[in-house]
Amino acid sequence: MRLPRAGADETVVGVALAIPEPFRTQLHDARVRFGDPEAHNIVPHVTLVGPTPVALDALDALDAHLARVAGSHAPFRVVLRGTQTFRPVSPVVFVALERGGDDCAALERALRAGPLDVPSAFPFHPHVTVAHDLDDAALDGAQRDMAGYEAAFDVTHLHRFVHDGAAWRPVRQFALGGDGSAGADRAASTPARTV
Repeated sequence: MRLPRAGADETVVGVALAIPEPFRTQLHDARVRFGDPEAHNIVPHVTLVGPTPVALDALDALDAHLARVAGSHAPFRVVLRGTQTFRPVSPVVFVALERGGDDCAALERALRAGPLDVPSAFPFHPHVTVAHDLDDAALDGAQRDMAGYEAAFDVTHLHRFVHDGAAWRPVRQFALGGDGSAGADRAASTPARTV
């Protein structure tokens, strides 16, 4: 995915659900195995709002918005099962959400306001990418390899990521079902390339 250009007074953010362990490492290792060039720069996740330039002086307002949205949505269960692809529109193979997609869609709709009131390039389709920008043979192999993949976990937070010029870093997390205040939990500021 091409990153949008950020101005001197902007940063590129994304909002996503980070995949918990042990599934994070399983999905990361699969993406590395398939030869995806971005495997070390992206933590396995479900994107809610893709890369968006936001003014640096609007980050506090953005975090307050994320906290309000998270606080107004209850935690939910995600079940990942099997693979699908966005080909021929986009060279992506992903693990599909069998459960939790409607909850993700509700979060995405609520998030697209205020600093995140920007158009999306594609209709929202929650997924976990396991191979991107590879040739058809590699994408076919990834789709076959992960066809039997299954995972289930509870989603309790959404995360704000920032692109640091090389990789995506999770910088804040916001508890679902909270009181909706701006008092977001701090996420570990480990670079996204380490899992």
